[in-house]
Amino acid sequence: MDDMVRAALKKWPNVPACTGWLALDARGDWYMRDDRTQAAGAFPLAKGSRIEHRQLREFIERNYEGTPEGAWYFQNGPQRVYVELEAAPHVWRLIAHAGAAPEVRSHTGEAAAVESAWVDEQGRLFLATDAGFGIVHTQDMEAAADAVDAGLWAPQPLDFAAMPARFGFCLSPAALWDGHPPRETAHPA
Repeated sequence: MDDMVRAALKKWPNVPACTGWLALDARGDWYMRDDRTQAAGAFPLAKGSRIEHRQLREFIERNYEGTPEGAWYFQNGPQRVYVELEAAPHVWRLIAHAGAAPEVRSHTGEAAAVESAWVDEQGRLFLATDAGFGIVHTQDMEAAADAVDAGLWAPQPLDFAAMPARFGFCLSPAALWDGHPPRETAHPA
């Protein structure tokens, strides 16, 4: 977490959280969802405006964390902005290495070690790692297929609907709290 975010938390410890305004799609893209977009429907059917500004995306990613309940959020200064997820809290990018398992990195840049692989009914590949659970980016499926073919990963079938409970994450914090997040959140010291 950024130092300026920690300082803001100390200065304003009880800022109400918000839901529905920020979303992460299955390709690692962030979306701002204004009132009109939220009224048009749930994410990802109504996506909103894709965040293109590199520094803003990097700021979000540096300050992106999960709660013990599995709700993921962006700590925006003193305010938690809960994130709507299309598929999972992480979007894994793979860097192929000849003769070895691919390097796995989250859309936030965090390195991860694969613990297990899962495939849903749509054929999408998910990885459980030491850094959390996520979907493999569609552009990296060739490297993933090579890892499977080499016997490095053995994907097990699992319905997508069962993944959030099994791996401890929430696709829609807004739905979790019926659009009203807890008034006070436990901020780090």
